[in-house]
This record gives sequence, structure tokens and C-alpha cells, in this order.
Amino acid sequence: MEFRVKDVSLADQGKRRIDWAEAHMPVLVSLKKKYGQTQPLKGIRVAGCLHVTKETGVLVRTLKAAGAEISWCGCNPLSTQDDVAASLAVHEGIAVFASRGVSTKEYYDDIHSAMSLNPHVTIDDGADLTVEMHKALDKNGIAGPIYGGTEETTTGVVRLRAMQKAGRLFYPIMAVNDAETKHDFDNVYGTGQSALDGIVRATNVLLSGKNVVVAGYGHVGKGIARRAAGMGSNVIVTEVDPIAALKAKLDGFSVSTMSEASAVGDIFITATGCKDVIVAED
Repeated sequence: MEFRVKDVSLADQGKRRIDWAEAHMPVLVSLKKKYGQTQPLKGIRVAGCLHVTKETGVLVRTLKAAGAEISWCGCNPLSTQDDVAASLAVHEGIAVFASRGVSTKEYYDDIHSAMSLNPHVTIDDGADLTVEMHKALDKNGIAGPIYGGTEETTTGVVRLRAMQKAGRLFYPIMAVNDAETKHDFDNVYGTGQSALDGIVRATNVLLSGKNVVVAGYGHVGKGIARRAAGMGSNVIVTEVDPIAALKAKLDGFSVSTMSEASAVGDIFITATGCKDVIVAED
């Protein structure tokens, strides 16, 4: 079984972290127990491109228990937990291709390695795997074993809907982000907390009293704004959609343009899925 991880000696540490996460994820544990008996995915090849973390490690274990043959890669070079990747390779026998801090070329090499499984199903976060699959389908014709896939994020769904509109989406995709449990819970509460948690861990900044500028007031921006306000920050929202801007105003936040907010902001968080939200100006 081929795999590519940073350090296999981290496998035992990674296993302990996945075990801990599994103890706090009762739904996946229940599915693992239920489908571990019948193995409905036996004979199905699944390629995943998600953040390689202890939590997605539990998902991999569940898919494996259900009978799937799996290849896995990271959807973000900065989020891979190397010990988890090592554990998936060593303890679970998964063809995993993921390391923290890889170059852009290495990142896409990992995706192509995961694609070599010739999957029936893709599980994606950001649509990079799905787009690369379509490039291969363009070269080889649209016939193949692929049944369909899933896409987790708003950004990925937007990319794939653009492909669909252009007639370039060759297999069906389930937009996980459209599920209420995703956008009303994970996006608002999960990302709202984890975004601030990441900032605090990286900078040790005291959020209380800081001017926090949140660009975008969709589900993610709303969650970040609420959590920042709850920690004592003065929240300023920038938003190009007038309806979303009005929602932010009625929720009690200051609403401004980025040009105005940049003069007073201490911390800037973008939650738009777009580039050039913050740019240099003369």
C-alpha cells in the first residue's frame, strides 16, 4: 500500500488523538457500528480530499468499517496534522498523501496520487479534487467508474455550480454545505469558534476591547461576529450585499466599508470566499 506522509514515527501519537476524537463523535461511532456488520460500501473506492485532522480520521475509520477502499489527501497544506496522517497510513492501512507545509506542486501531486485509486466516489472540501478529476476526465473522455461526489464548503459549491452552468460538470455532486446542519450549525457555531481559537492560539492576543473587522456576513461571518462580540470585541462588519449588511446592523454590529474599517481595525477576518477583499491602497 502506497502512502506519503511526513513522519511515520508519529503514528502512535496520531492514533491517540483519533481515539480521543472518536470518543466525542457519537454519530459516526454509531454509523461505524451499524455498517461495520453489513459493509454496504464493500467494493466501492472512495477518494477524499479534506483537512487531515483527528476528526476526519474518525470519518476515515467509519468509511473503512463500512467496507470502502480509501485514498486520502489534504485539502489545505496548512491544516494537515502529520501525526494523524501517519496513523491513518500505519494503523488503518489507508493510502494517504498529506503533509503539513507542502508546496503547491506537492499539494497537487498528493491530489493526483489520491486520484490514482480510480475512485467511484469523491469527498471534497474546496473542489480541488473534483476539478482535477474533471481535468482527467477531459483528457480520457467522460466514461469511467465515477458515480458521484460530495462538496463540503460554500467556496467549493460555488466553483462546481459554475462548472455545472457551463456544462462542464460530468458527474453529480451532493452539496453538503446546503444541508441545514452544515450551514446553520457547523458554519455559524463551529467555524465561528474555531476561527477565533486559531487567532488566539497563533497570536495570544486579548480580544476584549479590540476592534475586530469581519468581512462578510453570511453564516460564517455571522458566527465569527457573534463569538468575537461575546469575547468583548468591538465588531465592525463589512458587506457588499445590502440585505446581509442590514442583518448585521439589526444584530447590533457596526457596518462600514473596508476602506473606513481599515483605519480603525485591530484584527481583520475575511469570511467571503473571495480574494482581494483586503488590498493595498495608495
